[in-house]
Amino acid sequence: MDLLPYLKSVVDQDRCPVVLCDLEHTVIYMNPAACARYAKSGGGALVGKSIFACHPPEANEMIRRVADWFAQSEKHNLMYTFRNDKENKDVYMVALRDENGALIGYYEKHEYRDRETMARYEFKP
Repeated sequence: MDLLPYLKSVVDQDRCPVVLCDLEHTVIYMNPAACARYAKSGGGALVGKSIFACHPPEANEMIRRVADWFAQSEKHNLMYTFRNDKENKDVYMVALRDENGALIGYYEKHEYRDRETMARYEFKP
């Protein structure tokens, strides 16, 4: 069974932005939430471009350092990078590894801490 369509759908349905980068720090994928979140910076047009093009030099240095740390050990997989109190969220960098544990890239993960406002089992679009 080909899991890729299922995994892509999981990421596409996430309400939080997800931006995937390869080891050359090129944006290789943005889910719809990320495209909307970063629309002012180019949105989906950022795919194929360097992640460094949309961050200040200090952030770019930290991205490089985290990616290097991920490469040091298969146990290095999650780095807390930012707190946004206004949006009540934490932001992480997460290692992407192949089936053998080799580092193949990383992604940005947003975790919002607000309580869900949707009613339980509310069947509406």
